[in-house]
Amino acid sequence: MTSPAARTDAIALMARYYAAFNAGDWQGMLDCLSEDVAHDINQGERVIGKAAFADFLKHMERCYKERLENIVLMASEDGMRAAAEFVVHGQYLATDDGLPEARGQTYVLPAGAFLEIANGRIARLTMHYNLADWMRQVAA
Repeated sequence: MTSPAARTDAIALMARYYAAFNAGDWQGMLDCLSEDVAHDINQGERVIGKAAFADFLKHMERCYKERLENIVLMASEDGMRAAAEFVVHGQYLATDDGLPEARGQTYVLPAGAFLEIANGRIARLTMHYNLADWMRQVAA
């Protein structure tokens, strides 16, 4: 049964998640996730679970410094599906495996995410951005 507040609750959950991201509050982000969260990494594999997501965050913190701006959040009426669109303002700090050498390059990259929400937590997070655009920016 859909509650009238389902959409509002989903948007509030995403707002907490992305506010935690911008604050560098990795625990705050993890608190928004289900234990068995499925994370579809942009142009990569799916990893399952909070522990794998925490490892991903550590990797990202080492290689990138990012802030999301112009965040737009959307959710279905039942609050089970949601999406976020934003612009990533970042700096490439340390060379990531298989990618160009990091020299502190900055980038601005439109991106988005599709989410599945269950029991008040993010159960799936699927990221999308244009890797070719990112590669052009850090190669410059």
